[in-house]
Formats: sequence, C-alpha cells, structure tokens
Amino acid sequence: MRRILVSLCVLQAYSIPTWAEEPIPAKPASLELQATDIVGNSDFETAQGPVKGYHATRSASATRTDTAIHETPQSISVVSRDVVEDLSATRLQDALDYAGGVGRANNFGGQGLTTFTVRGFTTGEFYRNGFPINRGYPNMPDANTIERLEVLRGPATMLYGRGDPGGTFNVVSKQPLAERTVTLGSQVSDQGMRRGTLDASGPLDEEGRLAYRLNVVGEGGDTFRDHVETERYGIAPVVSWQVNDTTRLTFEGDFMRNNAPLDRGLTHYAGQRGTASRDTFFGEKDVGKLHNDNNMLQVRFEHMLNDDWTLAGGTQWLDGTLQGNAVEGNSIGADGRTLSRNFNYRKLEWTDRDTQLNLTGHFSTGGFEHTLLTGIEYEDYDYQSIIQRSSGAAGTYPIDIFDPVHGQPRPALTRKPTDDQENLKTFGVFVQDQVALTERLKVLAGARFEHFEHEYESFVPQTRPGSRNWDKTENAVTPRLGVIYDLTDTVAVYANTARSFKPNTGAALQGGGFKPEEGKSYEMGVKWEALDRQLSVDAAVYQIEKRNVLTPDPLDPTFNLAAGEVRSRGFDLNVAGNLTPEWRVIGGYAYVDAEVTKDINIPSGTRLLNVPKNAFSLLNVYEFQDGGLKGLGLGLGAKYVDERAGNTAASTFTMDSYTVVDLLGYYKVNERIRLNLDLKNLFDADYEEGAFGGVYAYPGAPRTVQAGISYTL
Repeated sequence: MRRILVSLCVLQAYSIPTWAEEPIPAKPASLELQATDIVGNSDFETAQGPVKGYHATRSASATRTDTAIHETPQSISVVSRDVVEDLSATRLQDALDYAGGVGRANNFGGQGLTTFTVRGFTTGEFYRNGFPINRGYPNMPDANTIERLEVLRGPATMLYGRGDPGGTFNVVSKQPLAERTVTLGSQVSDQGMRRGTLDASGPLDEEGRLAYRLNVVGEGGDTFRDHVETERYGIAPVVSWQVNDTTRLTFEGDFMRNNAPLDRGLTHYAGQRGTASRDTFFGEKDVGKLHNDNNMLQVRFEHMLNDDWTLAGGTQWLDGTLQGNAVEGNSIGADGRTLSRNFNYRKLEWTDRDTQLNLTGHFSTGGFEHTLLTGIEYEDYDYQSIIQRSSGAAGTYPIDIFDPVHGQPRPALTRKPTDDQENLKTFGVFVQDQVALTERLKVLAGARFEHFEHEYESFVPQTRPGSRNWDKTENAVTPRLGVIYDLTDTVAVYANTARSFKPNTGAALQGGGFKPEEGKSYEMGVKWEALDRQLSVDAAVYQIEKRNVLTPDPLDPTFNLAAGEVRSRGFDLNVAGNLTPEWRVIGGYAYVDAEVTKDINIPSGTRLLNVPKNAFSLLNVYEFQDGGLKGLGLGLGAKYVDERAGNTAASTFTMDSYTVVDLLGYYKVNERIRLNLDLKNLFDADYEEGAFGGVYAYPGAPRTVQAGISYTL
C-alpha cells in the first residue's frame, strides 16, 4: 500500500509544472452529449452531468433520452457524487444503501457485486453508461469513478434487454472537465484499510476539443475478518474528442484487479449449535487469494444530424478472469460444530462484446410533441468455467467453527464437477415514443424485440441419461407503457406496465436448456417537487410476477427445472434533495411482500431469499455555510433492515433484523483541502448483510473509525 501512495505522490510532483499553468478555457460545443459532456462551471444540469447537492432533476437511464425525472412515468432515484463524498464511500454498494429499497445479497465471498435485490427480486443486471457490465464475475465498481448512480425500479428490459423485473441501476461515470484539476485522496480505517486515489482532468489541446479524465485507486490491508487481507488496484481513463460542432467521440476504459480470499462468511447448517463470531474465518490463510481481473473498454459517439435528430451509440468490450484456490464448507458434523470442508481451484473466464446504435428525434405531428427513440443492439457473450475440488465426504478437512485451528495440509483435488462453456448471442431492436398529448398529460410507449441464440457445452464425463450439451434459440417481445399527469406544477401522478425476460443458464437433468424467465409489472405512483423544487418525494405501489424460475428437480436436486412462479407486491417511498442550502437528505422506505406462488418443491407463500418486508434508510448532512464553522459538515445515516430468509426454501435459517447508525463528519479547510472523520456502525450492531448457497451469510462490519483527506491542486 505504501508503494501505491508513494507512486501517487511521485505522479503529483512530476506533473505540477504542467498542472500549475493557467487553465485554458474550453471552446463551447454546439453538441450536448449523453454521458460524454465536458463539464464546465454551470448550474444547468444535464442527464449525465454533476448534480447540485442531492437533488437531481434529469435522467437518461429510464428513457435513454435527456428527460426530466418529474416527467418520467417510473420510480427513479439518483445518488449524486455529493452523496458518495459525504459517505466517504469506497464501493458502489455503500451508495446503493441510500438509494431506497436496494438490498444486499450475494457478494461471491467478497469478490464483487454478484447480486442485489430490488422490489423483492434478486438480480445481477446493472450498467455503466448504458452498457451491461455485470457479465461474468465483475468487481464491485469503485466509488472514485462514479459521477452519479441511477436506480430504476421495475422492468428496464425494453431499453436494455434481458433482465429481472424488480429493477436495475446505471452507473454514470466521471467525464472530462473543462478546467485542469487534480485531486489526491487517502482513506484509512482502524480495521486495517489503507486507500489512495487520484482524480485528474482537463483539456489536452488549446481549443479544448480534446479532454481527459483519469481516476486511479490503490487499496489494501486487513479487514475485520480473521486472516482476510485484501488488495484492490484500478485505473479508469477517459478521453473525449469534440471532432467538430456536431460530432463527439469518447474513449473510456476501466481496468480493475481485486485480490482477496474467498470468504464465504458464517455458516447456518441445520443442526449447527449456534453461529460463530463475525470475525471467524473458516478458510485457510495460506491457501492464497482469488485474483479477479476485469477489463472494460467503451467507445461512444454522438452526431447531430440536424437540430432535431441525433445519432448515437458505441461499442463495449469486456474481458475478465477469476482464478485461484479457496476453501469452502460441505457439511456440519453430528456435534454441531465440526465443519467438513473442501479445498478447491477455479478458473473462470469471460468475454463480452456489445454494440449499440440509437436514433433520437424531436418533432410535432397532429398537434402532439414527440421524442422518438429507435435503437438496435448486438451482444456476444462467452463464458468458460473450470472448478476442481477435493473430497466432499463428511469429516474431511475438518475445522471447529467455534475454535478454529488453521494450518492443515491441503487435501488432493480429486473431483472436477464443473468444466463447461457457454455462449449467448442476442440481437435486439426497439422503438419508444414519448408523446406530450397536452401540456400536463404525457405518454411513454415502446417495445423491444429480442432474438437470442444460447449454446451450452459440458466436458464433465456423463454419468446420467440424456445429453448435457444443448443449444437453444428464442425470441422475446417486451412492451412498456406509461402515463403521467401533472395535477399541479409540482405534483404528478403516473402509472405504468412493462414486461421482462431473462435466459436461464445451465442444463436440465435429461439434457437441454430451460425456458427463459418472464416477468410482468404494474405500478402506480405520485411525484412531488417540494420546497421550491429542491426536494423530490415519490411514492409508488406495484405488483410484479415472474415465471419459469429455476427450482430443484425432485429427481435430483443437483439439477433444476424451470417450474417456479413468484410474486412481489409492495410500496416504496423515496426522498432526495436539499431541505435548505445547508441541509440535504436522501433515503427511502420500502415494504415488500415477495413470495413463491407456485412450485413443485416449495410451498406457496414461502418468502424469497434476502428480501426484508420492511427496509428504511435516511442520510442527513448539515454543512455550515458561514461564520466560524463554515465548511464543517455533520451527518447522520441510519439503516434498518427487517429479518430475511436465508434461502427460498420450505425450511431455512432466518437473518435477524438490524439497525446501523453512522456518524459522518468533514471539514473543508479551504477550497483545496477536505478532511473527513466517520464513525460507522456507531452502536456496534452485530448483523448479517445477505445470504447465499442456503447455508452462508456474510456478517456486516463492526464499529469502524474511518478518516481521510483529499487535496486538490
């Protein structure tokens, strides 16, 4: 970690002569671009630019057009860069906690953001600048690269293709700035975290047509978990080129490496005599770490055909590997405390290529104002997986979960349960029209046609009848319809309905693939721009149904059937904005009734995994604007999560409800120096964030002191 911080300081010292020059003003551009604007000093908010305080007014994630949130018939929450900074967040998940109704689920043993929950459904689908970045096993996006985080509730399949009906989010990354600026940052915690960051930006030529943004992060150190040390390195360069007054190109990369042991958390086996302490690690400290590399390249463009029509699009390339050794549990002994384990090796590789082209037009016909969007998308996704394991027999490689003794010899790798490859090609075409029928009544209607070709091949020796290799071709149509009406200038009511689909993966017992999951959603809500349009308040009720959910095959529970149906209905309330120039808030409440409605194994009414019936979060920050305390900010964050099922099953463990309170503080010494001192989990709540695998739950961090400094040149 010292090498990382020294490197950042050397970079700073080497570059001071250049950065200290007088800023070169950027030439004004005639083109307002989606997610690629060079941001100047302006109070005007664009759908991809910075947000003033906590109150965002525009979004492109829900419509792929720059549209006022108040005029969009869907529940949307925007987490601004100011929220990320006030929280001293290091991971995207820290900001998602205050997005309202977004829950934690499987982090794949601390490796990344595998799944989360929205409106009762678990999903792993999320996006960066409108492109899918969740393929394979992505690292958790780093907070240092985020300009704004936009959560969409309800199906987004019409715009983005395959996905879950509960919702998703889109990360809008930091883009080049019009003036030269460099910010160095550092964060440390009493749990052992050490972190250094660099954020540099500015023009590259005298006219300001070329500009760059460079974010670098290095992090490492201990954690609250015994024998669990982590490392994290990342670099995210962006170059924007204003070719002429009508065309702009953006080149963006994100290269991240995460080195961490596979930490499955705590176990909850049937017959287990209690739960171990939250710092207990059941792996072996000398096994090594999993190395998770994720590389992303995006090339985006936007070209104004004329004043009313714009052609935009781009391509994205993803490449990743997850490789290394690990230790996982198999079963609990008759004594209720001896855990049988297996030593294993995995090598997972993936590549994804995604290309998009959109045409947006603004015109009038029949007295109605239209914003018409048409688009096509092609994606080619390859995934390969090899996993080897030692014996899974009871009593092998044992450890006492209440008094673990590490250092046992590694058992031999005698099994190869996974050796397969998968390819999924999708082609989508969609059309959407936003129509202003009157000054107060607006309609959004659209549909997407998706064709996908899915191939699966297993190289594991066949021991059962039927082929485990298959290929499948499917078509799906996902419509969307929404209506919004302004009751007053600041209050609007809306309703929408939409469909979703997502291909299932894997193979059935008798061979062949599965039908894709299909979802449908109904939502009604109200939006209110309060306090002179500085505070957004929205509330919604909804019902979502999903079918063809995978469920264990009764003939062999190691295989699945697409025979399940689930339903979620509930209510959410979200707030975000600036109560006064000094006081800003963001948070929400969600009531979710999510259960199984039909299944061949699981009784109807069974609660869905990781979904609390009630969840609440609220962040309050007060910053003194004048006087002797000017620049001092004090914050209070509170999160309540109801009890949750540890698995979608007739018999499972339950994670208790919990409340976490955070105290936040920062001081802007001047325009260049910002200090922060935070006390996370003030009352040292002992809780579990999320469960996976039917027996594992990951514990939340104990009381933690975190301090940091940022210096802007």
